[in-house]
Amino acid sequence: MNVLNLTSKANSPPFELQVRALEERGIDCTTISVPGTVTADSGRSVFDYLRFHPTVLKESFGSYDLVHANYGLTAPFALAQPRLPVVLSLWGTDLDGELGWVSKTCAKHCEATIVMSERMQAELGRDCHVIPHGVDFDQFEPIPRSDAIARLDWDPDAKHVLFPYKAEREVKNYPRAKRIVEAVRDDVSEPVTLQTAREVPHREMPTYMNAADCLLLTSDREGSPNVVKEAMACNLPVVAVDVGDVRERLNGVTPSEVCRTDRELRRALSSILASGERSNGRTQAEEISTKWMSARIHDVYRDVIDRGA
Repeated sequence: MNVLNLTSKANSPPFELQVRALEERGIDCTTISVPGTVTADSGRSVFDYLRFHPTVLKESFGSYDLVHANYGLTAPFALAQPRLPVVLSLWGTDLDGELGWVSKTCAKHCEATIVMSERMQAELGRDCHVIPHGVDFDQFEPIPRSDAIARLDWDPDAKHVLFPYKAEREVKNYPRAKRIVEAVRDDVSEPVTLQTAREVPHREMPTYMNAADCLLLTSDREGSPNVVKEAMACNLPVVAVDVGDVRERLNGVTPSEVCRTDRELRRALSSILASGERSNGRTQAEEISTKWMSARIHDVYRDVIDRGA
């Protein structure tokens, strides 16, 4: 099976993991990414996407079985080629953001659509497959916290709260995380430090998650945030707002909590920091392995190809 992947984020760790897992199943994957660059302050331009079209059209005449459009804004270009069936994967912000109408419109014309959560399925309002991005359990696994703290040179006597994104990414709402941690300092006897993952290579994230006492997610919107699943794989407790599939993923995970208000976030974070316990997240995460994810996507591919034949 030969698949042409279209993406706007070729260097996204979840996407790279997806491609690697599918290739391990014997699927040949070729990836074309939208030209241009993305920064914390700006995205790609309309001109970047216009330059994408002729590249996709030319490549689509190769020996592929289908096109997999990864992220909603690549879907129009997948549908503009005349030969191949299209599978569309929506990641979250491409469905509930200001250009969500593009994703919803394109999904009507694709042979199959994949979303990250049941909440996204309800938002899309049509039949689709719920297949969240998987986690590499060999990379994200528990290690002694003291070893991780020593590697990062963090204060071993402090409590460390991990905000797993760059502070500049507005949708992740760093100011809210900072506000919660400042309030929690009045509740906990030890010093409390808010650690951000600015310019941290993905391969280093397991060390950060094993060194931290809790992961704090305050995003305004998400699809199926991989950082929550990666934290679960490391048995790192999570305190999060109710976005995407976070509530579904953390069902049965203790200690961890999904909150709605600042007051709830403060209480939950204070409680977890005071207890000092790790979570049971890894045992609850069987359905987010890369093998499970790639098998489900492979089934979607087979079904689309069989129906086309």
